[in-house]
Amino acid sequence: MKPELKERIDNLLNQNKILVFMKGNKLMPQCGFSNNVVQILNTLGVPYETVDVLADNDIRQGIKEYSSWPTIPQVYVNGEFVGGSDVMIEMYQKGELQQMVEVALAS
Repeated sequence: MKPELKERIDNLLNQNKILVFMKGNKLMPQCGFSNNVVQILNTLGVPYETVDVLADNDIRQGIKEYSSWPTIPQVYVNGEFVGGSDVMIEMYQKGELQQMVEVALAS
């Protein structure tokens, strides 16, 4: 990965407690998996930002390398990679996600 791209991703993660790299944005998700993540975060009522990977191919490819995770969406909390749609659904159902975002937002 080019150092400039890594720095761009690092800066995005540092600026946002909860960040989702997804297809589309929180107002108009462009795939079902991205929509699942948006619906979960909206249900939790927490502030979060999104990055539309469809609008930036460097980010689209780079984030997969950054996280060593092959699929989109990707959710980060406090700069740490949490997972994609399936992981978010599982964590939400177990109540783990709510705790994680509360701790993140309190820090």
